Amino acid sequence: MKCIRCGNETYKSTTTEAVELDGGVLIIRNIPCYKCETCDEIHFTGDVVKQLEKIIALAKQHIQELSVVNFATAA
Repeated sequence: MKCIRCGNETYKSTTTEAVELDGGVLIIRNIPCYKCETCDEIHFTGDVVKQLEKIIALAKQHIQELSVVNFATAA
């Protein structure tokens, strides 16, 4: 896969993202992604984006001030 930002090669990896919600902050760990070797840009596949959207929607219903979830177990 080529980086959308700079056009160089990407490699499979994982990342952590923090999402600010109305009631607090959701941290999602171990999200599968592609990282650019050159510019460190992170890209998600469509399937991962769909899963992230589901995780965030569920978290909005149950959010505390701070919630941390693992992508693999929450998806």
